Amino acid sequence: MTIQVNTHEAKTHLSKLLARVREGQEVIIAKGGKPVARLVPVLEQHPKRVPGTAKNKIFISPSFNDPLPEDVLEEFEK
Repeated sequence: MTIQVNTHEAKTHLSKLLARVREGQEVIIAKGGKPVARLVPVLEQHPKRVPGTAKNKIFISPSFNDPLPEDVLEEFEK
């Protein structure tokens, strides 16, 4: 179900309107009787993680754990 409210009513009753949206309703906010915005529930979309998709794409250098050069260490101490 969709309801339409004017901007004044939307400002005054925003919490109540958000509760209705959370329940699945759509709210149209109008100014001067003309629709301006639509409040709809946010559908959370979490991308499905698939293990192993980066296999053979990541390379860690054998020198990864070697000490940093002196000039680089000096930059951290500034």
